[in-house]
Amino acid sequence: MDVAREPWPGHWTPLGATYATEATNFALWAPEAQQVEVCLFDEDDTETRLVLPNRTFDIWHGAVSGVRAGQRYGFRVHGPWDPATGRRFNPAKLLTDPYARAVDGALTAHPAIYGHVRPSMDEGGDHRVRDDRDSAPYVPKSVVVDVHPFDWRGDAPPRVPWSETVLYETHVRGFTMAHPDIPAELRGTYAGLAHPAALEYLTGLGITTVELLPVHQYVSEPDFLHRGSLNYWGYNTLAFFAPHNAYSAAGSRGQQVDEFKAMVRALHEAGLEVILDVVYNHTAEQGDGGPTLAYRGIANEAYYHLDPADRSAYLDYTGTGNTFKVAHPAVLGLVMDSLRYWVGEMHVDGFRFDLASALARSMHDVDMLGSFMTVIGQDPVLREVKLIAEPWDVGPGGYQVGEFPHLWTEWNDRYRNSVRDHWRGAAAGVRDLAFRLSGSSDLYADDRRRPYASINYVTAHDGFTMRDLVSYDRKHNEANGEDNRDGTDDNRSWNHGVEGDPTPSDPELAALRLRQVKNMLTTMLLSTGVPMLLSGDEMGRTQRGNNNAYCQDNEISWMDWSLPAQYPELGELVRTLLDLRRAHPVVRQRRFFEGVPVVAGGRKDIAWFTPSGTEMTETEWHDGSLRTLGMYLNGAGIRSRGVRGEPILDDSFLLYVHAGASDVEVRLPGRFWGVSYEVVVDTAGAGSAGRRLRAAARVPLVQRSSLLLRVID
Repeated sequence: MDVAREPWPGHWTPLGATYATEATNFALWAPEAQQVEVCLFDEDDTETRLVLPNRTFDIWHGAVSGVRAGQRYGFRVHGPWDPATGRRFNPAKLLTDPYARAVDGALTAHPAIYGHVRPSMDEGGDHRVRDDRDSAPYVPKSVVVDVHPFDWRGDAPPRVPWSETVLYETHVRGFTMAHPDIPAELRGTYAGLAHPAALEYLTGLGITTVELLPVHQYVSEPDFLHRGSLNYWGYNTLAFFAPHNAYSAAGSRGQQVDEFKAMVRALHEAGLEVILDVVYNHTAEQGDGGPTLAYRGIANEAYYHLDPADRSAYLDYTGTGNTFKVAHPAVLGLVMDSLRYWVGEMHVDGFRFDLASALARSMHDVDMLGSFMTVIGQDPVLREVKLIAEPWDVGPGGYQVGEFPHLWTEWNDRYRNSVRDHWRGAAAGVRDLAFRLSGSSDLYADDRRRPYASINYVTAHDGFTMRDLVSYDRKHNEANGEDNRDGTDDNRSWNHGVEGDPTPSDPELAALRLRQVKNMLTTMLLSTGVPMLLSGDEMGRTQRGNNNAYCQDNEISWMDWSLPAQYPELGELVRTLLDLRRAHPVVRQRRFFEGVPVVAGGRKDIAWFTPSGTEMTETEWHDGSLRTLGMYLNGAGIRSRGVRGEPILDDSFLLYVHAGASDVEVRLPGRFWGVSYEVVVDTAGAGSAGRRLRAAARVPLVQRSSLLLRVID
């Protein structure tokens, strides 16, 4: 390494490492530091420490000549060690650059990674006593990246309207790791997800938007590593600008940046949006006994919510030990810079914010008028992309479903719970289900939000898969090594009488479970709002009853590409429903239903029917024993207009959802609602599609089944 021994003054902005041919500028915000060193590492890990010579405002900076792209580096920050006041400076700990565009290496479980004394990985030590062992051999290194022009080939965001969006939640590694048509060297990588075999599957399924589990550079928790486990999901962020290096086939010295861009470009060329699941609510440094990897050693009292009664301790609204203090101006600036970077430089189309309520906390309370929400709403870049909130955290007042501002959509767990309860026969009637089917107006209409504010999901990465939802009453997380204590016990699942997958000798049970999966898929994909499909549910993926597979980087979590041949009707059903959804605006409304005709004397925009063929009465809406509901969607009653103000006309549809334990006969509505009907989907009757039925006809519904009819006038 041939670098100057004395850094030049450099510039205080931009933050991070900015490569230039003559010299690379380093800038770090550290307001209470007494000295900052940038540390450069040779290939043999020989370290060169250089003191940043200048301080402008609260930023330490200097330019170093001779530094090339791919150079590994870190910071050592000097200052007082005084946990009682929230200060945890320790220059023995090499720190990741918060603005690093790439990171090389992984975390090693060693006591030296902790800023406080910890005798061994099996002994917690005292978080108030400083440890002076060097952590550099055991922590990842930041990488200088040459942000050169990338050949985007005229890339443009697909900009799929919210009302037409179908989300597909998946994992870069898990989706590609076992795919037989993706070359072995590309499996588990960004390049693997960009491979034609992956793109062909995604586009053939009919989804519009890929939502990726975290791809920000993350590390596994040291205690996990010590016991031979790891963090597979990635909700343990270290660097908010860097693509996770383990997902790169090309390398980790900056190559991961271009590989990620190439993946986005390929997905866009296929017409697919890319949304990132982002974790700004906490970091990988955990609580007061956690490692010192970056933020804790730079400005602990600024980056984290500390306990005002004991500033050596942290307020934990996230369940991870710490909560990022996004209300602080510098921390808010970091988050906003990161978001803009992923949109502007990496071309992503939006974000799903993990535990978003934590980001809205000002001092302690959730404040939807606070700085984070306000800045997002005013930002000319971010207000144009998709914003999805996980609208809760684990702190007091953290449950905020239905409360986020207008630009936001939300994971609707009330939708999830209602659909699960209906199909397992545990719902108190059908009233709540009707709200969920029609867009959850009870949650979103009162503040003039739209139906697409509701992200409708039945399963997600956190919890059972859909196949497991109908196969297990209880979680089976023994493989996680936590004595089955981890993961929720509130699964709202039903094994249909036998715990675990049925044997081939029980075809009746297997058929019932398959029908129940089809029922939930049909319900979700025909509900007003934005459907989110968990990857693998369309092919019957199982996690063997594990409802918290965060540490399972193996066949438990990976896609099993032999399943489409075993359950072809699931994929066929999903493709049929998504084709229908794409073709028919009546099932993806942009405005809430009103339950009255659009034109005087016409049919209502939406109507609800009992099995007897009459409209639901107020008494029936409160009948807790009712298990069958008919939903009529009037294609001539769509309240939104086309781009030129023209009326939108469509076919009308009638959907029956019957969760009863016995077969039932329903009577179709009279001729006012339609002269005849055509079967589109019958989850209990293979080959019945296309069958014609007369108005007011009596139609048998098999126990626990769905029936979708197209109205023929």
